[in-house]
Amino acid sequence: MLHLYTNPQSRGRIARWMLEEIGQPYETTVLDYYTSMKAPEYLKLNPMGKVPTLVHDGKVVTENAAICTYLAMTFPEKGLMAEDKAAFFRWLFFAAGPLEQAVVNTSFGWLTKDQHEKRRAGYGDLGDVLRALGGHLEANDYIADGRFTAADVYVGSALGWGMQFGTIPANEIFTAYWARLKDRPALAAANAKDNALLQETKT
Repeated sequence: MLHLYTNPQSRGRIARWMLEEIGQPYETTVLDYYTSMKAPEYLKLNPMGKVPTLVHDGKVVTENAAICTYLAMTFPEKGLMAEDKAAFFRWLFFAAGPLEQAVVNTSFGWLTKDQHEKRRAGYGDLGDVLRALGGHLEANDYIADGRFTAADVYVGSALGWGMQFGTIPANEIFTAYWARLKDRPALAAANAKDNALLQETKT
């Protein structure tokens, strides 16, 4: 059994998209940021007190990049694991590391001021990160194998949300890449479920 702990206003939407791509039945528990996410019973699953968390037959997986990879490898018949694992892992974890860090830091106004600070930050700055990822996507329609894989769930979510909320500047390359992903039926199904949960919380 697959069980997702999430909140519709969180990065748990990425995990749900991946679960919909897998097409296996799963249960969902919605947690509140300041109460149930910090409850002792949930902290036993995820000591960070955040979502998403995936539990599969007693195994606990946290972090969206790990969840996407775990599901792709656990259900290989769905074809969401790439043959080109070098590109798959490189850019999946690039998005989970340098891209996430650069986007969050920039949104908080934490900017590197010179080459010394860029080196210490590890990722340089947001412009460096976006040029690197943009170069790959300019030469490739998808992250790996020239087709949709689990890496596109994660990278696509980061770029799609970033452009929607203005934390990543939209450009021709990123817009074209997101256009190849945004109409996938599994994403529509995931969004419908999370949007319905949002409506429930408002009523």
